[in-house]
Amino acid sequence: MGGLSLLVILFQVLYFFYFIGISLYYLILNISAAFVISNHMEEKPTFNRIKTYSGFELPVSIIVPAYNEEKTIISTVLALLMIKYPEYEVIIVNDGSKDNTLQVLIDRFELIPYPEAYKRSLDVKPIRSFYRSTIHPNIRLIDKENGGKSDALNAGINLSIYPLFCCIDADSLLSRDSMIYVVSQFLDDPRTIACGGTIRIANGCEFKDGQLVKVGLSNNVLALIQTMEYLRAFLFGRLGWVPINSLLIISGSFSLFKKHAVIAVGGYDTTTIGEDMELVVRLHRHYRTKGIPYKIAAIPEPICFTEAPEDLRSLKNQRVRWQRGLAESLSKNINLLLHPKSGFLGWMAYPLTIIFELFGPLIEVSGYLFFFLGYFLGIISTQALFAFFILAIGFSLFISIVTIVLEEISFHIYPKSKNILLLFLAALLENFGFRQINAFWRLTGTMKWLFRSGGGWGSIKRKGVS
Repeated sequence: MGGLSLLVILFQVLYFFYFIGISLYYLILNISAAFVISNHMEEKPTFNRIKTYSGFELPVSIIVPAYNEEKTIISTVLALLMIKYPEYEVIIVNDGSKDNTLQVLIDRFELIPYPEAYKRSLDVKPIRSFYRSTIHPNIRLIDKENGGKSDALNAGINLSIYPLFCCIDADSLLSRDSMIYVVSQFLDDPRTIACGGTIRIANGCEFKDGQLVKVGLSNNVLALIQTMEYLRAFLFGRLGWVPINSLLIISGSFSLFKKHAVIAVGGYDTTTIGEDMELVVRLHRHYRTKGIPYKIAAIPEPICFTEAPEDLRSLKNQRVRWQRGLAESLSKNINLLLHPKSGFLGWMAYPLTIIFELFGPLIEVSGYLFFFLGYFLGIISTQALFAFFILAIGFSLFISIVTIVLEEISFHIYPKSKNILLLFLAALLENFGFRQINAFWRLTGTMKWLFRSGGGWGSIKRKGVS
């Protein structure tokens, strides 16, 4: 018993220092992100006029990979047809869907077979046929054998004709001015090779013909908590790394890239399920190790809405996949870690992501077990256990409250007081069960990566909220 008690005490000390470390980690990111948003808000009047460059806007190829997306794909494409941008094409890639995705697209947009000549810059699964819309000249479709999302994106890149390409998920909807916001980053800073936007949860919002009509919050508790998660992740977790050019992930739901940069590093990796993060990390590695000036950015505008899972099974599949994708991305590009040319990315962002994001779930789940074990062994008093959880919940609430306040001051997406109260409630509720089970799911994803098991995407149940 003495040995076990000593082990419990040692782990409690370790967990205490881990808690202090992760608290400082998030606090520093929050401060950094607050400066980014503050600087952005000073330029807000310019953005409110929607920057245009009088014909200098770079044309964009928008790639939409679709696998079994018959419920959402039409709304997504309709939204794309209504964005405010002078020149763009929409390339839909039907990745061997088993449902009615292909047929609903053919019927709705009057697609007909059309022979295409294109440069095969990236290897992809066999193409069955190409289609073009007879009513929308800028819509093309690739019907191909199933190869996964990465393979579908690579096929779209091959067919694309413009210097910038944008990839969005088939369950995501862009706001009408979204493309101008993101492309402006490439014009303001020519070093930019990739830029991501802010993603918001579509559940609870009202849409008509692919356009947002009314912002709202879902009555589903899981979707409501995810709304709070997304606010924290995009307002703080990602923007905080932008000033030191160390952003390791931009969302695959909506991101824009220079095509030549992506082709130069081999396109999307088809052997990983975290293709969006792995590509961004590989771009960092390529440009850093070769000493080429570049920038990977993110902007805070809420410009893309996506559907969140509303059932535990789908949410579990998503979080396990995300964590495994994180592990694969970091391991495949491990030579960035402490590389002499990697700067803040390799000496700060990379190691902190490994400690707090990759192995954080292991420490967190173990912490719960050892604290309760210590309590049952009599090593930890009821008062001490209660105080620790109050401290942990209190810090989590502090970060969430700061996020909500900053959101209201800067963007004011949720105008009703009721919505703000619901977000506060979600921030509190996630600490009682959701946070713990999410840590376990993430740990499962890490273990699957370690033991190379269960590498599939898993199913996500779609309601078609748009």
